[in-house]
Amino acid sequence: MPLELTAARADPALLDLPWSVPLEDWPADRLAALPRGISRHTVRFVRVSNRVLAIKEIKVDLARREYAMLRNLERMDLPCVEPFGVVSGRQTAEGLPLDACLLTRHLQYSLPYRALYSQSLRPDTAQRLIDALAVLLVRLHLAGFWWGDVSLSNTLFRRDAGAFAAYLVDAETGELRATLSTGQREHDLEIARVNIAGELMDLDAGGYLEEVADPIEVSERIVERYRSLWSALTESERFETGDRWRVEERIRRLNELGFDIDELAMSTDLDGTTIQIQPKVVDAGHHSRRLLRLTGLDVEENQARRLLNDLDSYRAATDRQNEEEELVAHEWLASVYEPSVRAVPRDLAGKLEPAELFHEVLEHRWYMSERAGTDVPIRLAVRDYIDQVLPAKPDEKAVLGVDTVEMPVVAMFDD
Repeated sequence: MPLELTAARADPALLDLPWSVPLEDWPADRLAALPRGISRHTVRFVRVSNRVLAIKEIKVDLARREYAMLRNLERMDLPCVEPFGVVSGRQTAEGLPLDACLLTRHLQYSLPYRALYSQSLRPDTAQRLIDALAVLLVRLHLAGFWWGDVSLSNTLFRRDAGAFAAYLVDAETGELRATLSTGQREHDLEIARVNIAGELMDLDAGGYLEEVADPIEVSERIVERYRSLWSALTESERFETGDRWRVEERIRRLNELGFDIDELAMSTDLDGTTIQIQPKVVDAGHHSRRLLRLTGLDVEENQARRLLNDLDSYRAATDRQNEEEELVAHEWLASVYEPSVRAVPRDLAGKLEPAELFHEVLEHRWYMSERAGTDVPIRLAVRDYIDQVLPAKPDEKAVLGVDTVEMPVVAMFDD
């Protein structure tokens, strides 16, 4: 049987690899030294034409099925490894048949969970792995993908300043449907809970888990986080079209869960408005970079998140979702942000920097709207904030001018 290569972008250099040798016996000079996770199949990394590929030895029908599934997930823009090809028709020099190989591109800057735990993660950072996996599972379920083998082992994690994003690695057992039933989602959750508990017990036995971390309690976190996020993302709200503050309230709830807004879709009917919000896990500094690109404002990350939330709400409230984002951002800057900042009298201008002041105005507006039960215009919120709140604020410039050498020393560590 001749060797057969199925790939979206076939590379002739693949033919130079020793396909007639079982994958576990491939010579070291052919392999790329990268950390591997636990797998029921033999997996190796190789460098081909300046790219690194992960090769998994598997039955030919399973290899082709998983390749097709990963391509479907990729087309749906879901977080997964990139499928590269399938090699079948392998046989040894003696003519004995060998399993096929599934080829995927190595996900740069990613690590399996065991490699991360071997670096003595802090308890709060370790929890973020579970949180990232919960986000991934929700995204997959929203798209109609039933995983069937949810685990840390079948996931890769990218890390940036303590935050994690999770990517599906193994789609061998997965099924893609139009929608998933509650029972199917709960089945995946139970698989995740059991698998994660077992994986963490294994780490605990090897001395890689923090003494205060209980594998069962940690594994339960994915269930809690998943259900909180699923509820926040899928429950619809109906309210009067003038209650824009309720949109901000929904965004707040997601931010408190630790998730940012990717899409805010609003549809209006005779009775009210239905809100649907999709999550997006973003890299550190994403908000400040996006705000700088759109408006030229260079602010801190949390300030940028708050300003962008208001920009996105403004875009939805003015029905401008189909217009260029840069044009709407320019209008928001000119009609909302700058007038709010310029409204501050000169004698109060030193109280807070502009971005922080605008953030506080938005907070003040939200509380005013909540009390009033309706959306309060920004200009009224600015005036009320300047009259009632800002005069009592300490002068920020004066605080920044304090000589810290004269400040008392505070103990930084507990006994």
